[in-house]
Amino acid sequence: MKPAESDTSAPGTARLGRSVHIAGIGSYAPERVLTNQELEKMVDTTDEWILTRSGIRERHIAAPGQATSDLGVEAARAALADAGLAAGDVDLILVATASPDMLFPSTACQLQHKLGARKVAAFDLSAACSGFIYALEVGRQFVASGTHDTVLVVGADKLSAITDWTDRATCVLFGDAAGAAVLRHEPGRRGILSTHLGADGSQKEILNVPAGGSAMPATEQTVRDKMHFIRMSGREVFKLAVNAMLSAARGAVEKSGLALSDINCVIPHQANMRIIEAISDRLKVGMDRFHVNLQHYGNTSAASIPVALAEAVRMGKVKRGDNVLLVAFGGGLTWGSAVIHW
Repeated sequence: MKPAESDTSAPGTARLGRSVHIAGIGSYAPERVLTNQELEKMVDTTDEWILTRSGIRERHIAAPGQATSDLGVEAARAALADAGLAAGDVDLILVATASPDMLFPSTACQLQHKLGARKVAAFDLSAACSGFIYALEVGRQFVASGTHDTVLVVGADKLSAITDWTDRATCVLFGDAAGAAVLRHEPGRRGILSTHLGADGSQKEILNVPAGGSAMPATEQTVRDKMHFIRMSGREVFKLAVNAMLSAARGAVEKSGLALSDINCVIPHQANMRIIEAISDRLKVGMDRFHVNLQHYGNTSAASIPVALAEAVRMGKVKRGDNVLLVAFGGGLTWGSAVIHW
């Protein structure tokens, strides 16, 4: 099967419709922090083993009654405040998540209600760890076409709810968080220059949650067999992630009309330090131009990139006029990238 890919831009900076920029960015992480030292008491692992193989020191874990929509609404409020807007200004809500509150209604609808954005369109998008970039491009097109003026894009995941805490190969990797961006058109702002999206459904077995959907409905047996938790083949994921993210990064940069030397900051999916370092090495872009925060959050799936981007903006690592490259890889398999003139 040939992977499907989409370059959603024309060469150079010319794109159909209005330009679209990120008017506000925000993030949220639950209060509880789970350290590697605490995990040592839960499973057969060590701080050194986790740190050496992933680069992760700690991760945030949602409270028992805290759902994905609860994480997302906090990030959404922060993004709206950053944009100087209110919930009533939002025309459309998109939520990228791999851990929805429930099968239906959508997490976006739950978030809409909690945010107080009355009767605006809202729907979920599922592309795992690439979800935020997928949703960013979908939201961009709504604004570019003039269909909507203010689109709220949220990447949120409560992976602790679908993690097997007895499996030392996976439980050390994941955390909970949410990030959000407000998309608008502003004359003179170039904003999102290009995106590159791709998928390969033939590789679904190496990273998935097998049960709970229509292909394998929940039964007593699926629960006993722990088939409702994340399953991952680490080595295969590593190899495919590096290659897909390299292709996506180069594709988006080429379509933007820029060169890699023009990129001021790279925001990669925060999954594994070895993956990030491999991408830095092969792109020949120094790690000083990458923003990495996985040591404090772990892999937060669709929240990973917006959380890191919001942090980079707060720290001054991304400034007005900078060119920013976002690049991600996730289950599906999916991958995506975007170049943004901040």
